[in-house]
Amino acid sequence: MQILNQKLTKLYYSIGEVAKMFDVNSSLIRFWEKEFPILKLKKNKKGNRMFMVKDIQILELIYDLVKNKGFTLEGANNRISEIHKGKLPNKKSENQNEKIISKLKDIKLKLLSIKSEL
Repeated sequence: MQILNQKLTKLYYSIGEVAKMFDVNSSLIRFWEKEFPILKLKKNKKGNRMFMVKDIQILELIYDLVKNKGFTLEGANNRISEIHKGKLPNKKSENQNEKIISKLKDIKLKLLSIKSEL
């Protein structure tokens, strides 16, 4: 999901617009606002949430970690903290991790084929 590849031209977006971008319910966005302290949304005089592009970027990261990568909320919170503190591994170590995961998947496939032959 690449929300930010879309042209975001407005200064502020409503919760309904943001929920539609992610194809989720507004209640999930409100829940994430409570669970992720990094989300500090502005509200208008009526109390409606107003999302800026930076808020949508954070939500995209949360969505990716929780929905695509299967992180728990606590794990996603920790990862986001690491990102903002600059403690994430560099691209080289991430590439090494991807290579290791790929090799492990290959081994798993071979083991499953051996198991099916038994």
